[in-house]
Amino acid sequence: MRNFSLLLLRLNSFVLKLLYFILLSSTGLWILQSLSPRTDHHFRPSKLDIFFTSVSAATVSSMSTVEMEVFSNAQLIVLAIVMFFGGEVFVSMASLYLDKLKKKIMLKRNHEMVETISISNTTHPLEEEKLRQSSTQFLSFIVLGYLLANNILGTIMVLVYIVVIPNARHVLRSKGLNIVTFSAFTTVSTFASCGFVPTNENMIVFRNNSGLLLILMAQALLGNMFYPLGLRFLIWVVGKFFKKKESNYLLTSSANIGFLHLLPTLHSWLLLVTVLGFIIVQFILFCSLEWKSNILAGLSSYQKVVGILFLTVNSRHAGETIVDLSVVSAAMLVLFIVMMYLPPYTSFIPISKSDEQCEEHIIEGKKKRRAIENFIFSQLSYLVMFVILVCITERKKMKEDPLNFNVLSIVFEVISAYGNVGFTMNYSCGRQLKPGGNCKDKWYGFTGKWSNEGKLVIIVVMIFGRIKNFNMNGGKAWKLL
Repeated sequence: MRNFSLLLLRLNSFVLKLLYFILLSSTGLWILQSLSPRTDHHFRPSKLDIFFTSVSAATVSSMSTVEMEVFSNAQLIVLAIVMFFGGEVFVSMASLYLDKLKKKIMLKRNHEMVETISISNTTHPLEEEKLRQSSTQFLSFIVLGYLLANNILGTIMVLVYIVVIPNARHVLRSKGLNIVTFSAFTTVSTFASCGFVPTNENMIVFRNNSGLLLILMAQALLGNMFYPLGLRFLIWVVGKFFKKKESNYLLTSSANIGFLHLLPTLHSWLLLVTVLGFIIVQFILFCSLEWKSNILAGLSSYQKVVGILFLTVNSRHAGETIVDLSVVSAAMLVLFIVMMYLPPYTSFIPISKSDEQCEEHIIEGKKKRRAIENFIFSQLSYLVMFVILVCITERKKMKEDPLNFNVLSIVFEVISAYGNVGFTMNYSCGRQLKPGGNCKDKWYGFTGKWSNEGKLVIIVVMIFGRIKNFNMNGGKAWKLL
């Protein structure tokens, strides 16, 4: 136990998260491989494709190389569990408990609480430090409640909708999918911002079901971009009935907690405005380009509005879709690429010159302490490297099948994997310059047509994207004049 405690203290957050996602992916691979796929599909995915799917679920990326209906009910349950443990809300809750455990170990090692408190923060008196600790513990329970409430209520709402609406229920029965499993799987996937759906066509088969899209849209927002807003609201509501002191401390002194997802009041409002602004921009452009196109054919005006809103929300990390993205206009695809690249809490926050100088001073201080940071590349630099690697691994297909294997499609796929979104440019046999007799269109991502080497690159990109927060300041040593 003592050796474990020492190891826990020495491992930094980056290494712990990296090991966590590798272990979660490997466990998913082991269990999925031990279970049989659906008996009505005469196809068994390769070990690499199963591992790819497991990594995609663990990193909540929803990149796919096999059709989802190949997986049996038991395998879908395993994937749902992997997505649940890989979701940002669960990971953030685990981080809170881990930090609490580290502090307990530090207290035991220093023997005296007062001494530890004075070392960790000399500006706080003993009473305020105790309040901070109790508030952190209260926050961990709030996050747990937020996680369970959204998944349970979301599952119930999806289940009720499917039971009540005949055509939605008919879709699942025609595909032989369990209604309860579908409801739980889709809710967990959407709230975790994964985007996996048990149907091959993702949400395309439910594009007419606006009510279902609205339910999942709310889940996608609450599990990702609106997580800080939902968290603050829940703290405020619970604080009205009990734990008022801790609740007030969390709402007014969020910076002292050091929890990434508990944003200050002003930052939260600016995040709300920014998210809504991005949605409006995407909505306007998509409507202007695609409103009368064939990809929305058969939908009423109301269904088109809900469907387009669903797409614009999912472009920021959830990755579910109601259309074939490969036939969407190039201008819209470029905007989707930008949206997928942006972190979930991207917001416009005006800062004064003094704040800017203070921030530069802090960053400069960190650079002096850690000279190695001068040699860390920026996020864009790594993405360029990944795109180049894929272009190398798929160079033969890019020459023989340029309409499918074009640079825009590859960039789109890499950025989608990096942003852990899951949007994909589907492969089409109809776009082949030299049609092959054995080619059949499949309902899995464009990556499914890549070589094994290309798939391995995307696996690395998905894991890198899931822990990209640790390198957001990379590349600062480069001065572009």
